[in-house]
Amino acid sequence: MTVEVTTLDNGLRVISDSMPHLETAAVGVWVDTGARHETPEQNGISHVLEHMAFKGTTTRSALDIAESIEAVGGHLNAYTSRDQTAYYARILDKDMDLAVDILSDILQNSTFDEQELSREKEVIVQEIGQTHDTPDDIIFDHLQETAYPDQALGRSILGTSEGVRGFSREKVSDYMSSRYLAPKMVLSASGSVNHDELVRIATEKFGALAVDGQSNMDAADYQGGDYREARDLEQVHFALTVPGVSYKDEDFYTSQILAGLLGGGMSSRLFQEVRERRGLCYSIFSFASSFADTGLFTVYAGTGPDQIGDLSRVVVDELLKATEAITEEEVIRAKAQHKAGLLMGQESPAARCEVHARQMLIYDRVISATEIAETIDAITAEQLRQVAERLFVGATPTIASMGPVKNLESYDRFAARFN
Repeated sequence: MTVEVTTLDNGLRVISDSMPHLETAAVGVWVDTGARHETPEQNGISHVLEHMAFKGTTTRSALDIAESIEAVGGHLNAYTSRDQTAYYARILDKDMDLAVDILSDILQNSTFDEQELSREKEVIVQEIGQTHDTPDDIIFDHLQETAYPDQALGRSILGTSEGVRGFSREKVSDYMSSRYLAPKMVLSASGSVNHDELVRIATEKFGALAVDGQSNMDAADYQGGDYREARDLEQVHFALTVPGVSYKDEDFYTSQILAGLLGGGMSSRLFQEVRERRGLCYSIFSFASSFADTGLFTVYAGTGPDQIGDLSRVVVDELLKATEAITEEEVIRAKAQHKAGLLMGQESPAARCEVHARQMLIYDRVISATEIAETIDAITAEQLRQVAERLFVGATPTIASMGPVKNLESYDRFAARFN
């Protein structure tokens, strides 16, 4: 792996990952702040800020920003998560200077024009409405809120329509200036990129970034519970989660493999038992999500109103069966799937760029694909069984369901199945 890292005087970390056979590159800035860093009054402001960064600076209008990157065939985008916010571009290698210049401009010189802000808030309100109209999307917000009630980690990344409409220019500007700090940011590039040149550009464009500001984050407090919403839908959308592991937990990779083994593909236990053998649903999958200090192990299924009772019981049975025995064949298959995804990602400069930035923010170092693959190779069936026991036996579950839910058993009866 040809990864180089330099820390600028102000604490900004610059990562380059040379892929010399390419003529393109991916470059972006990852910020160690997201929805879980917000106060209740700020809920959704990280996402609003992400939108507004593209709406004009002291030297570029919103149209100028779009035309500048697209005039060279590039692509500019961003996203907000609960832990981080990212701004990134795909460009030809000769346009690296331009891409970094645009990124530095929108992250340091945004004007947050009142008219642009007013329009964009309404766009985000439409986005919130669209999410609420999409059951297999909004179900995970309800699940998160029920798992972590009355805390930032449980609140929607998008915020509420009322809250978004209440954000002023000053609130958005102040949030950016207090959170977008050099030591909390990483500039990462992969593809046809020269490290020394990238450091030179970063020093010129980001050298004046502020160092001091706010960085609070409340510790997660998993509670669990039950959310169910009767809707006139054809299907019941059912999501179940139990406490998982954080990024830095020793069982992080083992939990990822376990999620793949249980619900990561057509050969997984849940797919085979719930869909193929019993015909209880069309869609079912599981995944392990992690945060800085906590995590969740989640199963989702969409099923009919007459099948939801049987489906929910079979799902718990399958989770608990993993605490009893896991075959070597299952382990080999699940590890192969995970490693294949890891190595396929190595072919994409955008994926590599993102992975390295996130690793730096989480672990303070870049972890090679080879090291990760070796860690995965070392995982045994007994380790997977032990992690299943850790996660599922005696767990306090969280349920979120939407649709014709009347045949879903009570939360207390469902929760008792984990004991």
